[in-house]
Amino acid sequence: MKKFLILFFAVSLLAASCGPKDGSYTMYLCTTNDVHGRYFDSLYVGNSTAGSLLAVSRTVDSLRQALGPENIILLDAGDCIQGDNASYYYNYVDTVSRHLYARMADYMGYDAVVVGNHDIEAGHPVYDRLRKDLSCPLLAANAVKPDGKPYFQDYLIMTRDRIRIAILGFTNPNIRNWLSPELWSGMEFVSLVPYVQEYVDKVRKKEHPDIVIVAVHSGTGPGVDGGSSGSIESQGLELMQTLRGVDFVVCSHDHSPTVFNADSICLINSGSHCRNLGYGRIDFTVKDGRIVSKKVSASLVPVDKEKTDTAMRSRFRADYEAVRAFTVRPVGELSVPLVTRDSYKGMCPYMDFLHTVSLGCAPAQISFAAPLTFDGYIAPGTLVYNDLFKIYPFENQLFVVRMTGKEIKDYLEYSYGMWINTVSGKPGEHLLMIRNCPDARTSLPSWSFVNRAYNFDSAAGLVYEVDVRKPQGERINIKSLASGAAFSPDSTYNVAMTSYRASGGGGLMRYGAGIDTDRLEERVVARYPEIRNLVYAYIREAGTLGSDSFSDGSLLGKWSFVPENISVPLLEQDMQLVFGEN
Repeated sequence: MKKFLILFFAVSLLAASCGPKDGSYTMYLCTTNDVHGRYFDSLYVGNSTAGSLLAVSRTVDSLRQALGPENIILLDAGDCIQGDNASYYYNYVDTVSRHLYARMADYMGYDAVVVGNHDIEAGHPVYDRLRKDLSCPLLAANAVKPDGKPYFQDYLIMTRDRIRIAILGFTNPNIRNWLSPELWSGMEFVSLVPYVQEYVDKVRKKEHPDIVIVAVHSGTGPGVDGGSSGSIESQGLELMQTLRGVDFVVCSHDHSPTVFNADSICLINSGSHCRNLGYGRIDFTVKDGRIVSKKVSASLVPVDKEKTDTAMRSRFRADYEAVRAFTVRPVGELSVPLVTRDSYKGMCPYMDFLHTVSLGCAPAQISFAAPLTFDGYIAPGTLVYNDLFKIYPFENQLFVVRMTGKEIKDYLEYSYGMWINTVSGKPGEHLLMIRNCPDARTSLPSWSFVNRAYNFDSAAGLVYEVDVRKPQGERINIKSLASGAAFSPDSTYNVAMTSYRASGGGGLMRYGAGIDTDRLEERVVARYPEIRNLVYAYIREAGTLGSDSFSDGSLLGKWSFVPENISVPLLEQDMQLVFGEN
């Protein structure tokens, strides 16, 4: 018995000496997410500025100076290498240098970075290279290989002043429904519920952390009461409401700045594009080498885009100049403005141009496309490569897919069902599906679209009408192909669309057309490179883009909202509410 007591006290003393010292502590969590390549504050053309890692760095540095660098944890919740000229340049043009994001993340002292769906979209050569270039870990515990082991690192254990901190990272499990299989070959994606809890339990048992942070590239979602269990795209709030043994949930993906505080756990979503810094605080007391009390809180810190880290700017000046030189290269001339917001009212030069490019890819007969820049304007004059990021901001490929006439009609019914309401022309009605609510994703001050505009697909290669008086399922009347040939629900057609859409993005293929996108390969008849590259090649060949470059009715066909005496005034009214004065 005496020997047992001696051994017991020896073990207790050893545990106390290895654990944190007694006292009161405060640690701080700083988070970014959905940076989307905004490394520099310049938009490369003109004098306009934007949120950037340069500005985030200054904000974080001021916190480190005030609170102590050893008390700051800095992490990013994904989508860091897509969306801007700088990320594109170091993804696909300069593939020899160490990736710019990796170097900037090192400079800023990131402790961990989570994999986002748009990071996977960049392809194996890019994210595999980034994983090697980053000094901190690239995390995604639920991206698993065939043997069940994570493709990326699953978690990180840090020690600060003897405090053990566990950071577990998870990517969006819905990736397979957005991206082509070759982009994520060698892995599958596991739903976050209940997988995260199982992983937390495993890490807590093995590592005995004092603080646990779960960072997910997943939207906030409506939470358990809102029924988020049916959606694997946005599980952040559901995790916060159900996880045990976790102090912070960091989510992302939906670009909606959000904070939730509870007694023992907080959720942070900083939004996107370096506009805010997520800020968590944890106060805790240690007694006899163990944490005996904790208090957590969270908030958002606005990042002033005009105040940047000047030393960081100087360090990466040569990279900025290389990106700028690449993106201001002339590629052609434009004689008619391309206004993306016109897409919501009907046919317009911007959408006609995208459809024309798609229909130029054999054997496409019909094209589906949506406005991927929410409110862009490309002025007449000399087009530079930078303009292509407004015309087509994503790295999607073009697929040509076999569909029946019925599937095409059902697809369009679903698309317009996310876009418009059924109206009769009475006062107070809204044709566009909008709500009197600001949208942080688009910086609209009041009215905004209920659904994402990048899912508002229209078709070219057909002549059809959308009757706004009829309910979803009965609105679309396809009269013929663009050539005048008959259109049949039973016939099969070759349809051009983005790889995102073909793989299931937006649900139009699966829930609209009723197509099992897990078996998409059986329907793909052609694959083309990234659509931005197709746009570039088209402009280079045309030299000058005018209305005659993409107004061929025998190729594009025609569509409109009918009857015009109801649709036109309601569209003008709703566009005014959303966008204000032209």
